[in-house]
Amino acid sequence: MLGIDEEGREILTYLDGESGPEGWARVVGAAGLTAFARLLRDYHDAVAGFRPSGGFRWYTGGTGPAEGEVICHGDFGPWNIVWRGERPAGMLDWDYARPAGRLHDVAYALEYVAPFRDDAECLRWLRYPEPPDRRRRLELFAGAYGLTATPGLVDAVIDVQRDGIEQVRRLAEAGHQPQVRWVAEGSLGELHRRVTWSRANRHLFE
Repeated sequence: MLGIDEEGREILTYLDGESGPEGWARVVGAAGLTAFARLLRDYHDAVAGFRPSGGFRWYTGGTGPAEGEVICHGDFGPWNIVWRGERPAGMLDWDYARPAGRLHDVAYALEYVAPFRDDAECLRWLRYPEPPDRRRRLELFAGAYGLTATPGLVDAVIDVQRDGIEQVRRLAEAGHQPQVRWVAEGSLGELHRRVTWSRANRHLFE
């Protein structure tokens, strides 16, 4: 975003490539998965010293960042990456950017690219030709990001899933869209089912 015009509209640039649903197919292979993880690490390193001006508030609430935190993307999924083949060219959709530890973005991304979903969803919606080796994919992502160990990552993903439930509930109660609509459509129940699945199937990742 380049700024706001005189009528309050965002001034944007165009980034050539594919995003949205096409992003899911890009992270199925090892090359796309590791490139995705490296992009996140490069982004975190780039913003490590950034501190916004005082009084800034985030859409998700809170202030900061505190010591040891960075400005996380907050919604780092394959759909929010612009892809050129298996190479990411940029990041989109910064609505959920927030100060947090780097692990927040790592765990959020792992939910979707390990993925923390059952085989049927992986085959039907996420472009996998066969059930994924989730443990191997978690290890590939972690290694490409630069983590030296994987213990604790499953718990971090579950924590981020639970935090997402509270965030949707909190924003809906404050009258924000699309969270009001999501709650009305029953999304909280689906989010709770995802946490239950992650807890019951953690052996697939550890």
